[in-house]
Amino acid sequence: MATSYDVIIIGSGPGGYVAAIRAAQLGLKAAVVERSYIGGVCPNWGCIPTKALLRSADIFHAMQNAKEYGLSAENVGFDIGAVVKRSRGIAGRMSQGVGFLLKKNKVDVIWGAAKLAGKGKVFVEEADNPPKGTLGAGEYSAKHIIIATGARPRELPGLEPDGKLIWTYFEAMVPPTMPKSLLVVGSGAIGVEFASFFATLGADVTVVEILPQILPVEDPEIAAHARKRFEKAGIKIHTEAKVTKLDKGTDDVTATLELKGGKTETLKVDRVISAVGVVGNIEGLGLEALGVKTDRGIVVADGLGRTNVDGIYAIGDVAGPPMLAHKAEHEGVVCVEAIAGNNPHAMDKLKIPGCTYCNPQIASVGLTEAKAKEAGHDLKVGRFPFMGNGKAVALGEADGLVKTVFDAKTGQLLGAHMVGAEVTELIQGFVVAMNLETTEQELIDSVFPHPTISETMHESVLDAYGRVIHT
Repeated sequence: MATSYDVIIIGSGPGGYVAAIRAAQLGLKAAVVERSYIGGVCPNWGCIPTKALLRSADIFHAMQNAKEYGLSAENVGFDIGAVVKRSRGIAGRMSQGVGFLLKKNKVDVIWGAAKLAGKGKVFVEEADNPPKGTLGAGEYSAKHIIIATGARPRELPGLEPDGKLIWTYFEAMVPPTMPKSLLVVGSGAIGVEFASFFATLGADVTVVEILPQILPVEDPEIAAHARKRFEKAGIKIHTEAKVTKLDKGTDDVTATLELKGGKTETLKVDRVISAVGVVGNIEGLGLEALGVKTDRGIVVADGLGRTNVDGIYAIGDVAGPPMLAHKAEHEGVVCVEAIAGNNPHAMDKLKIPGCTYCNPQIASVGLTEAKAKEAGHDLKVGRFPFMGNGKAVALGEADGLVKTVFDAKTGQLLGAHMVGAEVTELIQGFVVAMNLETTEQELIDSVFPHPTISETMHESVLDAYGRVIHT
């Protein structure tokens, strides 16, 4: 049994398994340590299975509105058990796929909970039911150790999840029955995705957000557009509000809400989803003994994943925001390539796109208009509504908006913000543009295919420079 490696990665989530595969490609002997499920949260309990749930909700919504397309669909319904079963089946396929990729690239999987046992040493505790083909408990060594342990749902005092009446995203993904009413605490990506899912399937959904706007990291104009759409779909939203108390009944919860202006009201719901963020999994790793610097629940690392202790690295959610799978994957590649001496570019967090897969979808990259002004830029800002786009109208998806933010002096694209159908598939166009340091002129001179929703991106750029055609 091999016990010595060039690189050991603790955690097999998107950052961990990608780092391991890239290490193997570079000729490094690599292993990952995992204690729960191959692939981490993203393919098992996050990114992929939630999209499966949302896809079921989207199709249900389309069937309910079949008449708008000249179609007939009668007695439309759903089976929540079957919806969940499909989602879990897809999660299983994704996890198996990650396992196959690790095996294909000759990456060893060590099963159990890991702890740093000294410089270059990892001790793995024995775990129950290790999957076939994995290594077990013992002490392993590596010159380079990468912490990729991910994050878990944050718990607030008085809102602690119990798995039955008060859910995290884990329980929200596998509801045994469909709740008739639901309170979602927090309006970030996780909160609004679940609010959208359950509201589309007919639940009476209320969202409470302590900050002045929902989707707090998004451009306020985009967030306001999304809020109107959510409220039109029947979702009740309270901003500048908080949940001060939860009283659990036999099969319901009574929430006390403190609303804007100090008014208090109570709300009885079947279930509560706590979506108030996540916190890094840094406990029990032995970081303190080795002097690894942490800050407010995350491991402090630079743009190459290096911590303050030589030979120890951190990537992904455990290394701090933005806590996104694609950020973790890129960090894993950058970290391992630096270890291998390939001199990669450090992670630039301003060029990491964010996507929210509710209805409507939201996507963004770079600076918001407000942040760009704060940074001292003179701006040119363009906007284009989906209602001016032929493809969006033909799809019955004419309610959306693209917003672009440019530096007025240089033409540099500083940020792009989108709400509407399929914008999570469109945002990469702006990501590539920013990475190539594209100017407004190059975007204006680019030919966008017709008819596509992507033409809204072009028109938004044209609008910023007084050349918009279709409004």
